[in-house]
Amino acid sequence: MKKKSSNVRKSNLKKDYLFDQTFIRRIYKKFAKNIKSVDKPLVAVSGGPDSLSLAFLAKCYSINNSVKFNYALVDHKLRKDSSHEARKVVQILKKIDINCKILPWKGKKPKSNIQKIARNNRYNLLVNECNRFGGKTILLGHQMNDLHENFFLRMARGSGLKGLTSLGKNSEFSKIKLLRPLIDVPKKNLEKLALIVFKKFVKDPSNSNDDFTRVRIRKILEMFYKEGLESKKINLTIKNLKSANNALDFYAKKNIKQNTTYFKKTKSYFVNKNFFLNPDEVSIRSITMILKNLSGKYYAPRGKKISRLILLMSSQNKGQKTTLGGCLFEKIHETVIITKE
Repeated sequence: MKKKSSNVRKSNLKKDYLFDQTFIRRIYKKFAKNIKSVDKPLVAVSGGPDSLSLAFLAKCYSINNSVKFNYALVDHKLRKDSSHEARKVVQILKKIDINCKILPWKGKKPKSNIQKIARNNRYNLLVNECNRFGGKTILLGHQMNDLHENFFLRMARGSGLKGLTSLGKNSEFSKIKLLRPLIDVPKKNLEKLALIVFKKFVKDPSNSNDDFTRVRIRKILEMFYKEGLESKKINLTIKNLKSANNALDFYAKKNIKQNTTYFKKTKSYFVNKNFFLNPDEVSIRSITMILKNLSGKYYAPRGKKISRLILLMSSQNKGQKTTLGGCLFEKIHETVIITKE
């Protein structure tokens, strides 16, 4: 009897929401295209309209394609009501037959740099959950407005091409693929979708807290939109910058291939003098790629620190020795040896 009821709920989900709603069907097509051939996915849920829409679309996709999705929500416990809200989101998702697991963030909470540290811990918890069931991919609910916010936030920090284009459809964290299938969907569309399907969503008070730089950037962008700043133009700018960014990555990988030797047994790179003869940005990216590979860290040191290291290692002085990003750099004659600390 229970199995029959479940089938009825699935049938209604497809009929009431997917096939009879042109607006939702249009978003679903984008979503389905972006997650084609996804491998053992985990859907990251927060309770906001973006992630609830993501969960709904994943449920529709699982019905249409017989793909199993796992669902998880990280309870950061940074606010006293967070655990109550997490349970509330779990109940909301049960209405469309989704079982969502709560992952609590345990331990001491930060008093500064809260959003960055919370984001890193969130990813770590989601990756651990992926590893538990052999997952390969985490689906994230980032949407077009997040893309724009990230671009202007990075611009305010003076980031280079890598930073300005850091938020895309695909990235990686601890060898797990991060996929953002809604990155080209405006936030207002996902809010509308969430209200159609769930009638409500959870509002995080930190999203209106001006103490956070991202929130201030968001409010500035809202004013820009009202003054006629077009999303299409921002998207085109980001697209053009990504093209240039990809070209630099290509030459950085080529530099590593031609001018370094990797010793798997000692997990070390031997770098010859030609490595540092490239344009500055290529050399910086080459070092960044090596540091990430050796240290296993998601974030590399800032460009200024890497630039200073390159000047030190490419100087005529021999016997230079320093550390950066969890790795040891040692110059012996004209060769630089890079190993993990």
